[in-house]
Amino acid sequence: MDLQDTLKTYRLFSGSYDVVFGPVFHPGRKEAVRLANDRPGQRILEVGVGTGLSLPYFRPDSKVVGIDVSAEMLAKARQRVARRKLAHVEALIEMDAENMTFEDSSFDAVLALYVASVVPNPKRFVEEMRRVCIPGGTIVIVNHFMSENPAMRFIEKRLAPLAGKIGFHADFPLDDFLANAALDVREIRPSNLFGYWKLLRCVNPKPASSV
Repeated sequence: MDLQDTLKTYRLFSGSYDVVFGPVFHPGRKEAVRLANDRPGQRILEVGVGTGLSLPYFRPDSKVVGIDVSAEMLAKARQRVARRKLAHVEALIEMDAENMTFEDSSFDAVLALYVASVVPNPKRFVEEMRRVCIPGGTIVIVNHFMSENPAMRFIEKRLAPLAGKIGFHADFPLDDFLANAALDVREIRPSNLFGYWKLLRCVNPKPASSV
């Protein structure tokens, strides 16, 4: 997946994103935030915050930082924060998830919602999340992974050549992702409509050694 293709896709969909990708993905957003933001006073990073659809679900006593590569998406997120008076949102920053500028162990928890299959290098993406999360902190990932159903898997593979155009890996294998992620996965559960997406609740074992 090429970063410029992803940026073009986000630029195209920024105006309609909330309508197209809003309600259908809300269950995964709400549950991910609940799992990550389970204690008072946490500082939490959302990677790929987009238009900020998840931001109202965080506890008011949290401190939330959101990053995204899309300036257009972030503009929508800032409007949402102002409109909803979300005082717990500390900052919304234009930043590449694979090259974050935060110090090591800056956050108590990190979430990435519907992002893992659009970044150019998923391994690097997870290494960065691990680096900025405290050891033992919570990392929650919600994403589509290749279906275990043979018929659906066939369709996903047929769609794979379009990935570069639509900014989405249709054939994104969970096993490969986990093998590269080096995360301590405590739970994998179905999420959203028909359970077609998966929620991964993980614990950060230690800072990524390769970073």
